[in-house]
Amino acid sequence: QVQLVESGGGLVQRGDSLSLSCAVSGRTYNNDVVAWFRQAPGKDREYVAAIRWSGGQTDFADSVKGRFTISEDSAKSTVYLQMSRLKPEDTAVYYCYAAATWGQGTQVTVSS
Repeated sequence: QVQLVESGGGLVQRGDSLSLSCAVSGRTYNNDVVAWFRQAPGKDREYVAAIRWSGGQTDFADSVKGRFTISEDSAKSTVYLQMSRLKPEDTAVYYCYAAATWGQGTQVTVSS
């Protein structure tokens, strides 16, 4: 069973950068995919980005491509979502997802 714990959310201004972390514990395998999703108030949860564990392949939603990067540190069992040039529309609760398991989420608020 996998456990996911997100951290790093906060309140920032338009154009700022912020890095989120997803600590992964439990049973994981090489080539498993770890993904980030987000959910804004009154909206459906949407895909943001993903990385293949220990493989390095990444993928991004069009809405964040060029502004967000995703990386993993296998030694720390952590996946990072580095967000730059943040916009108010990036405001949401950000969730980590892997092995059919969701983290508890971390709030990101971008003020204009």
